[in-house]
Amino acid sequence: MFYISLFSNSEILHIERYGIGENEPEGAVKLARFTLNGFEHMAEDSSLNHKFTFTPAISLSVDCQTLEELETLYKKLSKNGQELVPIEDYSLNKKFCWLNDKYGISWQLNFEKE
Repeated sequence: MFYISLFSNSEILHIERYGIGENEPEGAVKLARFTLNGFEHMAEDSSLNHKFTFTPAISLSVDCQTLEELETLYKKLSKNGQELVPIEDYSLNKKFCWLNDKYGISWQLNFEKE
C-alpha cells in the first residue's frame, strides 16, 4: 500500500496469499499484481534467508511531470532510506536524484525542465 499511495493511477490488481501448511507463513503474499502510475508490476514474499540483498544495480526510474512531484516523491521515498545522489541540476534542463527507500528498493527520479 505504501507505493500505491505515492503514485497516481496506481492500484492493487490481485493478491494471492499463502494458506495453512504451504511453503511460506500463512498470509504471506504468494503473488501480488499491482500498477504504479499505470505500469504493472508483480511481487511475492519470501521468508528464506537469501544470500543477496537489494542493490542500486537495479532501480526503478520515474519521470516526474513537475519539480514538486519529484520533491514530494523524494521526501516520502527517502524517509528512513538512504540518499545516493541528492536532488541537483545535472544538466541545463534536468533535475535528478537517486535513493534507496526504507525497504532497500532503489529509485531514480527525473524531472525534465522545459
